[in-house]
Amino acid sequence: MTIHSIKEELKTANKPVARALDHNDYFKVLVIGFKQGMRLKEHMTKIPAKLTVLEGSVLYQEGTTQLKLNQYDEHEIPLETLHEVEAAEDSLCLLTQGEPIK
Repeated sequence: MTIHSIKEELKTANKPVARALDHNDYFKVLVIGFKQGMRLKEHMTKIPAKLTVLEGSVLYQEGTTQLKLNQYDEHEIPLETLHEVEAAEDSLCLLTQGEPIK
């Protein structure tokens, strides 16, 4: 019910809504919901992360580089690099964090 609750909360939210979908000692999967124009302000990650768009589209900005990620697109987020995400339309994303299995 995590995704349903995020979509319900977004109806009255003024910032992105994020909830853990699953996690353990080695990884975490977050669901992030956006209404068009909402953004995650500039930040960086210290653990490997991948952003996957489930619905809608987002603009991923890293320095002077901007990528438009559409439904089902994914992007590896570099460690310790400032980046931000803005919703080009109402969107739902997965953020997967953790070391890949080798």
